[in-house]
Amino acid sequence: MKVIDTVIFDLGGVLIDWNPKYLYREVFNGDEEKMDWFLNTICTYEWNMEHDAGRPIKEGTELLINDYPEYESWIRLYYDQWPKMLGGPISDTVKILKRLKQMETYNLFALTNWSNETFPIAKERYGFLNDFEGIVVSGDEKTRKPYPEIYGIILDRYKISPDKAVFIDDNHDNIVTADKLGIKGIHFKNADQLQEELLALNVKL
Repeated sequence: MKVIDTVIFDLGGVLIDWNPKYLYREVFNGDEEKMDWFLNTICTYEWNMEHDAGRPIKEGTELLINDYPEYESWIRLYYDQWPKMLGGPISDTVKILKRLKQMETYNLFALTNWSNETFPIAKERYGFLNDFEGIVVSGDEKTRKPYPEIYGIILDRYKISPDKAVFIDDNHDNIVTADKLGIKGIHFKNADQLQEELLALNVKL
């Protein structure tokens, strides 16, 4: 078994609870059906991912309003009130990060799909993000997971050997790319499962 010396974390869904529903549940007064329709049809996951890949938020917002002018006020809320989508740290996973940090055995990095316009809000809010030696933000790089280019960026920038690294992400597609590039991927479901899989890789906690 290869000795792991680097642990790379995804952020949203692994260390930070982010969900547009926290905002739009309030906007639609708890009407789940209406909220789901809006997020699946108008302000979609795919639309948001374009901003994660570097598209300016103002540009993406105006494009959507041009297509759906009748929903302009709701569309603008997506980024005008974006901080309301942050549910807080996923505390049990943050504890794992903290234990790894205290051991001083592993290089710790983050690789996140995140708009470079909204990431500073999270950086200011969550002190544990300072525990990483480096964070690669997709919006800064103008590419995103699961495209191989962004994995190459973090490997090259921080001189990471893929066969000595483990990558943790809640999106299975992102894990598939990591595995193809020789990085051991862990498809995150919860902190207990993550701890078990890390221990199985002989990552000490």
